[in-house]
Order: sequence, then C-alpha cells, then structure tokens
Amino acid sequence: MSEVKTRVAVVFGGRSGEHGISCATAAGVLGAIDRERFDVVPVGITREGKWALVEDNPQALELHDNQEAEITLGGLGVQEVSLEYGGELVARNADGTSSSLGKIDVVFPLLHGPYGEDGTIQGMLEMLNVRYVGCGVTASAAGMDKHVTKVLLADAGIEVAPYELVTPLRWRHEREQLVNACRQLSLPLFVKPARAGSSLGISKVDDFSQLEQAIEAAAKVDPKVLVESGIKAREVECAVLGGRYGEAPRVAPPGEVVMDANQGAGEFYDFETKYLAHDAVQMVCPAQIPDAARDLIRATAAKAFTALDCEGLTRVDFFLTEDGRAIVNEVNTMPGFTPFSMYPYMWQVAGVDYTSLVSELIDLALARPLNVNR
Repeated sequence: MSEVKTRVAVVFGGRSGEHGISCATAAGVLGAIDRERFDVVPVGITREGKWALVEDNPQALELHDNQEAEITLGGLGVQEVSLEYGGELVARNADGTSSSLGKIDVVFPLLHGPYGEDGTIQGMLEMLNVRYVGCGVTASAAGMDKHVTKVLLADAGIEVAPYELVTPLRWRHEREQLVNACRQLSLPLFVKPARAGSSLGISKVDDFSQLEQAIEAAAKVDPKVLVESGIKAREVECAVLGGRYGEAPRVAPPGEVVMDANQGAGEFYDFETKYLAHDAVQMVCPAQIPDAARDLIRATAAKAFTALDCEGLTRVDFFLTEDGRAIVNEVNTMPGFTPFSMYPYMWQVAGVDYTSLVSELIDLALARPLNVNR
C-alpha cells in the first residue's frame, strides 16, 4: 500500500502590486517541490481577491520577456474555489452549486506585499484552523511594516538606520516641521512606502528639493512613508530558517548583491534591477567580508528573527559599514523564491538545495501545533 502524500496548497498571486512576482515565486516552488512526498494543489488569487485552481504548469507563471503572469478567472484560473474550516477545498461551479475537492493539509502562501505577507492570510488560516508555512500573524504584520520593524528591533538593541516617519496626519498638519526634521538626516535619503515590498515606490533623494515629490510618490503605494538616512555601506543579506522543536533558528552564510551599472543596474537595488536586469546583478555568497563581520551579521539576523517572533523563514537585510557595524535595513518574512532570489541561493550555498529547503519549510509548518494563540 502506497504512503498517503501530504496535500499542499501552493497559494500565489493576490491583490498587491507584487502579484506577478508572487506568480514567479510560485513557479520556482512548483518546479522544485518534492512530488514523491507532496500532492500539490496550485491555487491562484486574482487581483480582485477571488481564489481559483490553476493548472500545474510552472512555466506559465514565470517572467517571460519581462512580462509578469496574472491570475484571472477564465485565464490561468480554471475554476473558482474557496477554503473552508479545517482545510476543505471547495469548488464553486458555474451553475451555483459547490463540490468538495478534498482536504488540504498545509498551505504554502507565496504572497508578497499587502493581503498576504502582512498577516492577513495568516489570520484567515488561523481562523480556519489550517496549518501554513512561514511566520504567524504578529511577525508577518510587524515584518511588513518597516516602521514597526524598526521599533521592535531597536527595542531589542539592534541598530537600524536613522529615519523620520511620515503619516497622512503629520503630512497634512506638520509638513514644514517634518521636512525640517528630514533635513537633519544624511543625504542621500531613501523614501519608502512603509508597507510594501520588492522595492516598489522607493525613491533615492540626492537633494532636499526632491524630498516632497518622493514622499508623494511613496504615499501612492502606502500612505505611511519612511524617510531614511543614506548609509555608506555594503548591502549584505542573511537567510534565516526556523529551528525544529523549539531549537534556535538556523542561519545561512550571508550573501551580497553586487550591481554592475554598465549592465543596466539602477542607482540602488530597485524593482527593475531586482527582477528584470539579471545581467546587472551578481549574487556573491558567501559574501566576501571579514570573519568578524560575518559572525556579527549571522548573530544579529538570528536575534532579529527572535525579536519579531518569526517562524519558518525570514531574510534579514543589512548595511555593513566600513567600521564593522551591522545595521538592519529590512526584515522580509516571505522572501522571493524566483531563480534570481537570494534566500534559496544562500541556503543552496550552505548545502540545502531548493527542493530540500521547500520540504523543510513544509515540515516546520506540519510540526507546528494548531489552535495556538500567536
């Protein structure tokens, strides 16, 4: 008698501006997941928020000629579905009836940005009593909000970049004071939406005359905006994997993103450079940094993982200064899994191949008890 496989719903797409990148991430996972162990059910979420079964065809979800895939009903989404309490997947038929498609054992949410990476789908799955891969509600929400991340990390004694917070209320009533406060930061400034990923909406400000325009641009992505001091440093990333059975988190050797302006790299690691200008980016892992710096970054990454109460996986991005300080730039609780993503590459260098990494993440989710307040 053959062993019953664990049924995994790989969920991707979604309502955020990172819909297409989420599809590309799903292409990577669907192409790598161990089919001998797992029965895979690809589920796409449209930009309007409807769930649909998607054909199990990773190539259809990849970036092609810089064009992103999109989940639509009648397109890549072949049938509307819903997930019910306990993990039952239900098909919504055209005649208004519904039918069961069986139970899902674990959900692998590959959603980047709002409505997925920010604790919303995690909360939904908690309410449905369904296991899922990755961070819980609190860590996902905190990691998505760059301002909240900074507050929690600073409270844990972890250095973060100097910044000013721009909210709609402050921008409306304290604009002059806020602009003056930003002028105390060091140029260049980086203006970021507080709750977005994939470098969406980020501007580099080389002159204070550009500041207000940059804030307005970021606010179109998220009304809560951060203005950060530029830091002269190398950008080093570190992949963290949750420990089993309450053990300490595991940390891969840090990697560094090295950009080549002659090959089309932007002024910083923006969306175009990250996902489209592949020849302009070299992922160097292990990063060519002193042993002391490597040890500091790995220890700080583990400390950040614990400070935010992360589970499963997290990528911690650092500024490594010339004097050896490791300043946390961002914490990403659902890092990309595209072929050009650093998270799986860092683990590959550490000896954990893509398929094994996906299996380990699912195993961590299966080992986590249900009905736990988090």
